[in-house]
Amino acid sequence: MKRTAGRPLFALAILLAVYLCAPFVASVPQIGHADWAGVDWRATWSAVGVSAASASVAALVILVGGVPLGYWLARSSSRGMALLGFVVQLPLALPPLTSGVLLLFLLGPYSWIGRVTNGVLTDSFAGIVLAETFVAAPFLIVAARSAFASIDPVFEDVAATLGHRAGSRFFRVALPVAWPAIRAGLALAWLRAFGEFGATVMVAYHPYSLPVYTYVVFGGQGLPAMMPLLLPTLVIAVACAMLSVYSRGVRDATTLARPANGDEAAFAPADAVADAAAQRPPLNLRLSLTKHLGPFSLDVHWTPTTRRLAIIGPSGSGKSLTLRLIAGLEHNEAGSVQLGERDLGALPPERRQVGYMPQDYGLFPHMTVAQQLAFPVDADAAGARYWVEHLGLAALLGRLPHQLSFGQRQRVALARALTRHSHVLLFDEPFSALDTPRRRRLQQSLRELQREISAVTVIVTHDPDEAALLADEVLVLERGRMLQAGTVEHVFSRPANMRVAELLGLRNVGSGVMRAPGLIEVNGRLVIETSDRSIAVGERVMWRVASRAIRLEEGPRAFDAHVASVELRNGERFARVEVEGAPFDFAAGDATLVEQERCRVVIEAEGVGVWRQEVE
Repeated sequence: MKRTAGRPLFALAILLAVYLCAPFVASVPQIGHADWAGVDWRATWSAVGVSAASASVAALVILVGGVPLGYWLARSSSRGMALLGFVVQLPLALPPLTSGVLLLFLLGPYSWIGRVTNGVLTDSFAGIVLAETFVAAPFLIVAARSAFASIDPVFEDVAATLGHRAGSRFFRVALPVAWPAIRAGLALAWLRAFGEFGATVMVAYHPYSLPVYTYVVFGGQGLPAMMPLLLPTLVIAVACAMLSVYSRGVRDATTLARPANGDEAAFAPADAVADAAAQRPPLNLRLSLTKHLGPFSLDVHWTPTTRRLAIIGPSGSGKSLTLRLIAGLEHNEAGSVQLGERDLGALPPERRQVGYMPQDYGLFPHMTVAQQLAFPVDADAAGARYWVEHLGLAALLGRLPHQLSFGQRQRVALARALTRHSHVLLFDEPFSALDTPRRRRLQQSLRELQREISAVTVIVTHDPDEAALLADEVLVLERGRMLQAGTVEHVFSRPANMRVAELLGLRNVGSGVMRAPGLIEVNGRLVIETSDRSIAVGERVMWRVASRAIRLEEGPRAFDAHVASVELRNGERFARVEVEGAPFDFAAGDATLVEQERCRVVIEAEGVGVWRQEVE
């Protein structure tokens, strides 16, 4: 359905549009009344040439300096840069004549620069360029700043992990993405320079630029002489306006299917090529990370012994920051990042051989799939051919990221990292934005890939099931501190404390005190029995009851229970009951249970695990 604004808004829009178009319409009848015979065409074209040439030189100067300045302003948050950003935009707010006076204070014949240059910077072509640069530069700077600010910094972070230094990241990632907006700003800056009158007439009355010449002719010959002078200006203005709003459409996919730089062979169909990374002996990752960000502090010291790792924690716990420290995208204030015997912490991100994949995988929006795979500095052609075929990417080589599904983006990002033989692959919440069926399919796909490669994979997630599926060892974080680390089996079966159990979503877990050998006092009212007699009386413990150890039964060993809820999980009926205020979940099967009613349950001692509780 096509949506339109309300009628009052539409009327206001039409009113202003009519006013803006009316002067152009009013000028059309004047074409026939113009004094074409009295036009000094030589002087006119000379003025057009001066304006076009000076505007072009000014635009080039503005482009060379304005793009880096816009990038600098967009990437800095300091007060000094904010003040600089305000100052460089002031010419937009100043009357042009005021800008000319300010320039005379700096460049005029009586200024120190004027005395040094003998006044050559005024009443000269150079003076026109300087005046136009001062007045027109803010158009490009504002456009560049806005364009760079709108680019997700993660693109440059990903480029760093693919081996590109700062200069290469700017010219190959940031600038191409920002270029459409910069191009529009450049066209407007050129047009503003071409039509500049006030500052120019103050600084450089001679040689005549087109605006100044138009003013002179108007003063001597009046309105009939204006149309011949306005036509070149109108034609140039229309051309520049069209250029400023011009947006390149997506190029035909058949033309994009060829990788750049003559790398067609790198992505041609290949025979089964053994992945070089899979032949490397597995290396272990060892982390000692410290980072302070305002009131937040991260302190992680983890030495896992396997290569499939996961980090679990709530939002704001430091999971993503941990990945960025491993990748070298943040400064590690103390400690190290070791991969086998190699100290990654001493290397910049471009030399760490770490594949970093943010939530949307960081595919560069201006590159096709083929160009993405050719982008890593040391991309291996044979590896690229293998992964293109193995991951089913051959039909996608000519597509841009916005033409890919989420699963296809994942495969492209993986292939891009693997063509570089990355030793470590970092995934930041890779499936958080997906619905459950797609999330499960992609998790299985990644699990299968993990079996084929020797790279260490680190998955950041808040989903315990995802961590259990994709990792052999897990680290539980909260507020920057480690709550527990160990194998998935150990952490899930014996959480260190109730907070870990809560973050893992574990059921039938609690804390208590050993009141007698094999007897756990849970909450001051309930005592459950365990077959484990190894823990001394009086110690605080954690306990967990297996679902299979709970059943409905009458008898002297049974507890009175209250049915809190009955629900389906994966097609199986589960019941939650409360015994003396403690909740327990178990498979209800075909048993008839009604919510809010009473029942009796037995908890088998053999199904009750117990271990010492760590201090939270």
